[in-house]
Amino acid sequence: MTLTDRYVDAAMRTVPEKQRADLSAELAASIADQIEARTDSGEVADTAERAVLTELGDPEKLAAGYTGRQLHLIGPRYYLDWWRLLKLLMWIVLPSVAFGVALGQILSDAPVGDIVGSTVAAVLTAVLHVAFWTTLVFVILERTGHETMDAGPWTPDRLPEPKQHGATFADMIASIVMTLILVGAIIWDQLIGFVVGHRVSFLNPQLWPVAIIVLFVIMAAGAVLAVAVHVRGRWSLPLAAVNAVLGLAVIGLLVYVGGALLNPVFFEIVAGADAALVHRLVTWIIAGAIGIIAGAIGIIAVWDIIDAFLKAVRAQRVGGRARRVGVRGV
Repeated sequence: MTLTDRYVDAAMRTVPEKQRADLSAELAASIADQIEARTDSGEVADTAERAVLTELGDPEKLAAGYTGRQLHLIGPRYYLDWWRLLKLLMWIVLPSVAFGVALGQILSDAPVGDIVGSTVAAVLTAVLHVAFWTTLVFVILERTGHETMDAGPWTPDRLPEPKQHGATFADMIASIVMTLILVGAIIWDQLIGFVVGHRVSFLNPQLWPVAIIVLFVIMAAGAVLAVAVHVRGRWSLPLAAVNAVLGLAVIGLLVYVGGALLNPVFFEIVAGADAALVHRLVTWIIAGAIGIIAGAIGIIAVWDIIDAFLKAVRAQRVGGRARRVGVRGV
């Protein structure tokens, strides 16, 4: 890619999708016109291109001016990544929290008012936590990143390398944040529980410490893998192979724990004192829940493995085409 291509690519990362095509074409045409004006005056093409891009300045600041958006707290480098990730987490976390709390209250035979009140309170708390911790992560990254240091005036040498879909900064942050949320939920389940008035865990306490520690190690390795993919800028076959090993490890752990995944006492407490009802409810819910959870985890793990290999193959093909084009140019 030329410096102009990289400049336009970097600028369009902070532009809403619906405006990206028009602004990309407009910016590329503007740069080409300015370069042509300089070359007509006798400048060498490469020198003219570098001079034009240097005068335009940081592409993300230029894009912010194009869209007229006011960016506060999170600067243009991370603002849209932060906003997209925050919306994604809200869509995932809030329905899950609402469903879990409401289900626990319903199984506890709580009044309708208590169900609604507890659900609303839990969702509002989740909103505050997700918004606060996600924003804090981005603020720390921006304040400690090299962009905030005294790096001198912007030059085209600071243009970032294009990132493959699935290897962007937002993908890396999403993987790390989701790992932290899952770890926090598992620890909360063990120490406090999700049923009001009862300190009982949803997961089987017998999973502690061995199975849970193994799960935490796999999750941590997944977060490290996300960082490695982002640093490299694209998936590769070795990274996809590591991802496959982690996915198979999750499936293997699930098969190993089998019917001991969920805590029978949890369902006995929320079902009440009717022994016959308890027996039927526990048997049916545990079997169904394990089946659904195992199936969902298995499908997600298998698709994640396939998706990683597809991205690695696409990246390899793109790299091969780029090398062939380079050889023909030489």
